Amino acid sequence: MARPLIPRALYSPDTPRRPSLIDPSTLVPDATSTRLRRAYGFDEVALVPGAITVDPAEIDLSTEVGGRRLEIPFIAAAMDAVADADFAVRMSRHGGLAFVNLEGLYTRYEDAAPIIERVAAAPSNQAAGELLAEAYAAPIRDDLIHALITRITAQGGIAAVATTPASAWHHAEVAADAGAELFLVQSQVSSARHISTGSRVLSLADLTGALRLPVLVGNTVSGEAAYQLMEQGAAAILVGVGPGAACTTREVLGIGVPQVSATLEVAAARDRYERETGRYVAVVTDGGMKTGGDIAKAIASGADAVMLGSPFAGASEAPGRGFNWGMAAPSATLPRGTRIKIGERLPLEQILFGPAHTSHGTQNLVGALRQSMAALGARTIREMHTVEMVIAPSVATEGKSWQLAGKE
Repeated sequence: MARPLIPRALYSPDTPRRPSLIDPSTLVPDATSTRLRRAYGFDEVALVPGAITVDPAEIDLSTEVGGRRLEIPFIAAAMDAVADADFAVRMSRHGGLAFVNLEGLYTRYEDAAPIIERVAAAPSNQAAGELLAEAYAAPIRDDLIHALITRITAQGGIAAVATTPASAWHHAEVAADAGAELFLVQSQVSSARHISTGSRVLSLADLTGALRLPVLVGNTVSGEAAYQLMEQGAAAILVGVGPGAACTTREVLGIGVPQVSATLEVAAARDRYERETGRYVAVVTDGGMKTGGDIAKAIASGADAVMLGSPFAGASEAPGRGFNWGMAAPSATLPRGTRIKIGERLPLEQILFGPAHTSHGTQNLVGALRQSMAALGARTIREMHTVEMVIAPSVATEGKSWQLAGKE
């Protein structure tokens, strides 16, 4: 197939761990060019059909994440408004996966429903934030972690759980004893090397070496960081800093990289790591996707699966009552998330498999990905990684004047 027109991160053989991020065609023509490069998000690119198409019925959407085979490359985010134990079981039955937050409401309270009701009914986001900060001040209980994991496994679901680096060692031991199958260490920005003189630093290599279950790591937007995390034993890498609908990291801290460029760079590190070691590490694009088209572009950029928050928070089975909030929203000192209202609530099965009753691409996400891959001639997720991409910032509005004129 034709070579992608979006430049992938290139790795120089004489500097094997440092990606060459600068493409001369994208440089700003002044002194800032040594520090500034162009990056692309979903709205700025399009996928190019080639000479071959495939029957949609023959598309294989299966993928592997952390040694677990998934029938569909869809993962629900570890957000309290998205995934509780019962939602995790539903996602497993549909062929996907859901992570449950071990530092969330479900490990602090035996019944989190009244708290979620109050958050949903709060008259303003500020009031909701205050409620969340108070609720998350309650201590995390090991017995509730055990009960949560047991509830998932007892119903035949995949017990996938998430925590932060500061709690990783303790929660890993509790989760492993309870029967967890996947363990995600997730922070605002994951790096292979953390500098601190005032606290104990998590050694990912020690954790992956000692733990009896796969350790996934997120989030990053750097090929170099991703490569080193793979060297330290990460079973999968999550990509995305600040793109989520309920996340305000980019506004509060000013950090992040658009998801297409970030995924391309981490996927390039993944491919190089496989060539050198023979081990394939899954890449999961996390956040910033709403439509089937966004998901198809994430997979084409190199993702093996996508992690969705707000799209799944809109499921009638999700615990958030039609709302979602960022994982850093409860912070008492520097909130980096907000409560958002999802709007229309639909059955999870309709969101995933349809039928779609609208034309804006937020229903039947699995069918949309399948149709996109068929039109592109990609029979598998790995083949989707090779399709041609173009920079096309006007693709969303090109020829759509009648649609735009008819909007109210």
